[in-house]
Amino acid sequence: MSKVAVDKQERNPRGIPKAPFIADVAEFLGPDPNPENALKEFQTALAKYRYMDHNLTQRRRGLEDKIPDIKKTLAMVEFLQERREGKSDAGDDLNDDELVDEDDKAKPLTTTFELNDTLYAEAQLEDTDTVYLWLGANVMLSYKLPAAISLLRSKLDTAQNSLTTVIEDLEFLREQITVMEVNTARVYNWDVKRRREIREKQAREGKAVETKAG
Repeated sequence: MSKVAVDKQERNPRGIPKAPFIADVAEFLGPDPNPENALKEFQTALAKYRYMDHNLTQRRRGLEDKIPDIKKTLAMVEFLQERREGKSDAGDDLNDDELVDEDDKAKPLTTTFELNDTLYAEAQLEDTDTVYLWLGANVMLSYKLPAAISLLRSKLDTAQNSLTTVIEDLEFLREQITVMEVNTARVYNWDVKRRREIREKQAREGKAVETKAG
């Protein structure tokens, strides 16, 4: 496939080239057909599509693992924020005649946290307005609850949008792989038929020469 043809190829929004469907093999190969070169180009294109498919499949798995973790973290931070806001609202609504047990107000939240996939430990959470978030690459930063919620929601939106895009690209890639496999089969079958016709023609011409000689 020439560089000009490659440059003119239709592409999806992420720049992945669309595979051209070869409707007429003879027209595609031209007056001086070279099926071997065409098949090599198809195999090269197929290898590139499959490489992209492999990478995007891995990325999809990563996002599908990452999104539930972000959702769990966001739910926990939102719970802590709601708990603080609930305490604040309860304090604002108290009348002078109402008494609040200070021990209840200061009572920590007892919960469990995950150490690994099957191991959990019990912990007591003091009332706090700060959380620590892992940002990757062994980096952890502290955030106030509202800032943490905003950050996590942004990361969740980004991850979900990325997953949607990856799924679209995977579907597009698999269509192009199918098209290239069909093109390969069509050119190969065309070449087999052409070679058979050449052999039959040569056999007929050989018989004709033998008849004349006889």
